[in-house]
Amino acid sequence: MLIREADERDAEACAEIYAPYVRDTTITFELEPPTPAEMAERIKRAAKTHAWLVLEDNGRVAGYAYAGPYKERAAYRWSCEVSVYLELGRRRTGAGRKLYEALFARLAERGFRTAVAGMTLPNEPSVGLHRALRFEPVGTYRRIGWKHGAWRDVAWAQRPLVPESDDAPGDPA
Repeated sequence: MLIREADERDAEACAEIYAPYVRDTTITFELEPPTPAEMAERIKRAAKTHAWLVLEDNGRVAGYAYAGPYKERAAYRWSCEVSVYLELGRRRTGAGRKLYEALFARLAERGFRTAVAGMTLPNEPSVGLHRALRFEPVGTYRRIGWKHGAWRDVAWAQRPLVPESDDAPGDPA
């Protein structure tokens, strides 16, 4: 398996991986799967400011992880929101961990200090992955989203990307 930076040519594969999560689960709150063109724009935007990585298995994209702004206000610019998606059937193979670890290293290189992740509940595989990667729970938004006929909670967790320091940071690259 190979982890590499994504580019717009990976958009169709990423869209195919993501579509069943949108259509069939509450893991994401999107209601319509993005088109490959929309996914290409997301990849381009994330790669420019944060990072988007893909996992290749025998030359085929089998998963991806990306980061984007946590919030738009300037004081948050050293924090980012992260997500990882794998082809169905690849859970508990170590692929999600490998993608995230590579993503965290790339984000740290770019000057980011904190990663946050939101997880629709219940979702024990995601909660377990984030716990294993040293994310600490910070709170739960109750009944924050409506999908598949019910209100859904979202748990939030965060982890440092670099050793914590009170020193003034430089701007992320």
